[in-house]
Amino acid sequence: MQQPFTPLAFWSHGDAITQSIAIILLLLSVASWYLIVVKTVAQIRLRTAAEKSVDAFWNAQTVGQALDASRAADSSGLFAAIAATATQAAQIHVQRATKSVGAGVSASEFITRALRQRLTRSKARIDRGLVFLASVGATAPFIGLLGTVWGIYHALIGLTGQTQVVLDKVAGPVGEALVMTAAGLFVAIPAVLAYNAFSRANGLILAEMDGFAHDLHAYFTTGETVRMGQVTQVAAKPATA
Repeated sequence: MQQPFTPLAFWSHGDAITQSIAIILLLLSVASWYLIVVKTVAQIRLRTAAEKSVDAFWNAQTVGQALDASRAADSSGLFAAIAATATQAAQIHVQRATKSVGAGVSASEFITRALRQRLTRSKARIDRGLVFLASVGATAPFIGLLGTVWGIYHALIGLTGQTQVVLDKVAGPVGEALVMTAAGLFVAIPAVLAYNAFSRANGLILAEMDGFAHDLHAYFTTGETVRMGQVTQVAAKPATA
């Protein structure tokens, strides 16, 4: 009698190992899609912040107003944090300029160090979850292949001792075992595509953050800011409160 080729039949014919592998692939798939949705929303917020927060900062009249405007326009908080870091670093350097601890450090070096640390933390934040997607994309096909190999082995063991083996008795279990390979690819392909897409999008965001940090560094160290290839005097940009 021909057996139905359904997921329920595959589950009922499998042993504890094949069922465990199926559960692992299901959990990996759910976790991957959850990360994809969450990071897609985060990317939309970052793109909006990149367009609005930087312009809001430079269009303000004073540094204090610029920070407030940047925070209000930055739903992600990353660009506003860069602006706040540069402002605080400049203020701290002025306060320590007459002290022996800060006397040997220039404003440029002090602000650069603070901005570099902030950019490192920002990169770690926006890259969160990418390692998991890469791991899923790299391991899911092999997990599915393991399920296939074990399923075929389990099917052949079930035929041990039979003097006559017909195709129907082999095709069903082997076909069900091959589903595990397809399941592994189904889990891995979206994770790999999402990893590549998010890596590229994060690279663009980090480039904009680096450019914003460069403008802030120029502003607080030279009194001028270089934006889009133009040098602008302080009077056209936020002045110190």
